[in-house]
Amino acid sequence: MTYRLDGVVIPTGFDVPVEPLRRAAHFTGEPGCIAEARHFAVQFLEQLRTEWCARIDARVDGAVQLVVSELVTNADRHSDGPYILELEGTESSLTVAVYDSSGTLPRVFPRDPQRVGRHGLEIVRALAQDVAVERVPVGKRVRAVLDLTKG
Repeated sequence: MTYRLDGVVIPTGFDVPVEPLRRAAHFTGEPGCIAEARHFAVQFLEQLRTEWCARIDARVDGAVQLVVSELVTNADRHSDGPYILELEGTESSLTVAVYDSSGTLPRVFPRDPQRVGRHGLEIVRALAQDVAVERVPVGKRVRAVLDLTKG
């Protein structure tokens, strides 16, 4: 914020850009990792509420947990090794990224209510503003951006 007094600019110190809150967790794929990833996301959201004064309602909270659960479950099932959950957020948005060792990119299947399973990415796409999949040197990264202001 900047105040002007008789044409003189007086900086207040509040206009300094602030980096988003970032946290990452590594998971081995052992039983219980998916629940741990959801708990990690819940703790992250609480930190956003505290440090960024983010107003995140219960519906958005649930959507974030579901996106984390779907992406981590896919990494757990389709990679041959550990995976990383990375969260980055501000008061208005949250990026969920999962890195795994599989170079095989996930497929989006056409809608089919008769299909059993394989709805994970479809669910993520319905909840997120943006979803991207890309190869990285050690496998792939699946990233979803959620709007925290919608409830």
